[in-house]
Amino acid sequence: VWWPAAYAVSHAAGHQTSAQSWGTGRAVSRIPRVQGGGTQRSGQAAFGNMCRGGRMFAPTRVWRKWNRKINLNQRRYAVASALAASAVPPLVMARGHKIDEVPEMPLVVGGGFEAVTKTSKVVEILGALGCDADVTKCKESKKLRAGKGKMRNRRYTMRRGPLIVHDSEEGVKFAARNLPGVDLVQVERLNLLQLAPGGHMGRFCIWTEAAFAKLDSVFGNGTTAADLKKGYVLPKSQMTNADLARIINSDEVQSTVNPAKEGKMVKKVKKNPLKNIEEMEKLNPYVRIMRQVEQKQQEDRKAARAKTQAAKRAAADTARAFIAKAEVEGELMW
Repeated sequence: VWWPAAYAVSHAAGHQTSAQSWGTGRAVSRIPRVQGGGTQRSGQAAFGNMCRGGRMFAPTRVWRKWNRKINLNQRRYAVASALAASAVPPLVMARGHKIDEVPEMPLVVGGGFEAVTKTSKVVEILGALGCDADVTKCKESKKLRAGKGKMRNRRYTMRRGPLIVHDSEEGVKFAARNLPGVDLVQVERLNLLQLAPGGHMGRFCIWTEAAFAKLDSVFGNGTTAADLKKGYVLPKSQMTNADLARIINSDEVQSTVNPAKEGKMVKKVKKNPLKNIEEMEKLNPYVRIMRQVEQKQQEDRKAARAKTQAAKRAAADTARAFIAKAEVEGELMW
């Protein structure tokens, strides 16, 4: 397991000066100020994170929580999933590995590959297997890191190449360790950080024959417990056949399900019942009678108003006729 090196800023950073606050009454802030005189530094604010030459806010400590505990079964599940993904060519290619010339996946190499002790021989074998393109990609990807990491012992960045999984502690373990981008791991010490760098599954793995044969002892065969992990059985899939389309279209399923319904889907247009009388009658059947009563009342009010207006006009005409007659007879003078 990879353990990060504990790092922090110096505990004395920003405090390596004699500074004391001037207190109140001098029309300056109460931040500690460098003592002494005769130099530009004297009187300058110190210690605070807002000060030039001061410490940072909340200085980092080496006793931070560097690691998080994960349940053992979950760690094993993740390693098993990453191993399964390394055998799927689309996932390996999606991770960026160059495996166009690789004859098969997973790639298992026999013929004494594990006992090779010369780096030149390993390069020759990788070229014969079509793995040299991935190694060349890593070699050409080495670039200077952007940012301050250049000063912190991580000056260069480089892509990840093949992961050689071996069983023996001699031979290829030392022969391939100097190749750019190539990582090596013993089959009993498979590491999730190597199988899925950056959290992306699909690492290109090159297995030695002995390491591949030992997988059943390390993880079990799926039905019985592993020899090297007490009581551990690989998780089983909920579906024995993951080809769902084939299951649905099989004769056994299609003979049982109802036939497909034909016909166009009619889109129902929502009508406003306040503007459509038929829709309003569906909601309130009494609305038609209410409208008829309201219309009759409106007509009665209109007739009554017309009758009243006619009576008023008749009275006005009678009054005008009387006044006109009185003026003619001289009985009314203005």
